[in-house]
Parts: sequence; C-alpha cells; structure tokens
Amino acid sequence: MAQHEKKIAIRTHPEVYEPAEDTMLLSDNLRVEKGDRVLEIGVGSGYLSLVASRNAEYVVGTDTNIHAVRLAKSNARLNSVANVEFILADLVGPIIGRFDLIFINPPYLPKIGNLEQTCIDSSWNGGIDGREIIDRFLKQVADRLNESGKVLIVQSSISDPNRTVEMLAEHGFEVRTIAERRFFFETLHLMEATKKK
Repeated sequence: MAQHEKKIAIRTHPEVYEPAEDTMLLSDNLRVEKGDRVLEIGVGSGYLSLVASRNAEYVVGTDTNIHAVRLAKSNARLNSVANVEFILADLVGPIIGRFDLIFINPPYLPKIGNLEQTCIDSSWNGGIDGREIIDRFLKQVADRLNESGKVLIVQSSISDPNRTVEMLAEHGFEVRTIAERRFFFETLHLMEATKKK
C-alpha cells in the first residue's frame, strides 16, 4: 500500500496503472467546486476520483479493466469515501446525464508491434498512433458536459496534441494548456476545454 499526497491511501495491483507523473499533473491542477458532478474516464487505482470526491457532490469513474474497477472500489472503501461510483465501461459507456467536470488521462503511447495485450497494457496503449482512445473520447465528451462545465485531458507530445486542439475546436470548445511536465522523451500537456459561449 502506498501513501500519496493529500493523505489518500492507495492499494495497488499488478494489472492496474499506478499513480505516476501524469496522474500528479492532473491531481495538482484538479479544481473541483463544491457540489460539482464529476466524471473520470479511465480510473486506474481510483486515486484521482478520490481527490475529486472531496468537493464533488458525486463522482462517477469508468474503466475497461475489471481489475481497475475492483481496485478503485477497494480504495474508496479504504478511504471511507461514499460519494463515488466505479463502473466497468468503455469511455462514457451507459452513463446518462451531464457533468460539471470530465477528466481523462488516456492511453497515449503508440502500440508496439503485435504484442498480445494484457489488462495493464490498456493503460498506455493508444493504438497505432497513440490517438485511438483520445479521438473516440473527443467525439463523445460534448454530449456529457454541462454548458458551463470543463474537460481536462492529459496529452503527450508523442501523440499530436495539436490534433486534440483541432478536434475540440470542431466540437465547439475553446482550449488552453494549463500545465506541462517535460521528460527526456516527451512533454505532457494538461489541456482544459470549455464550450464556446
């Protein structure tokens, strides 16, 4: 069991992505207003949903990895957090309704060869060009966001962040980069998108 900032206790699992630099980029810039309805896509350990739950009315988190959903539920119980719900679903899945904040730290690395994919691989494998999941998400997000809501997206320099800005603009969003972290092989951008007035 690891202890992370903000005193949230997190259990880990070998088939679930552990909180890392990209997680903390989101965590450090996660501004949740009192009473917000929040949706996290790709919950992993559930860490970010638990951070969001402190101010949110409720948080819904989805993941395609059954181990992640089970682990996130376990971590919610470990931290006595009741206003979160984790479900096994692809992106927004069967969720109805709109949210004040939607955030995603998508798989953004290009797929390597024809390796057989395990559960943990789904946390980084973004398809041939690293954009498979993010492009699908961008086509769905506008329908799940309140008019005054915002979207936070972690985007790697490896997987064409300019294309993300273009697609968001095509769907009626204004976009700005609110934080970055540089590494020797990539730069991580945290983008904030809001609907154009």
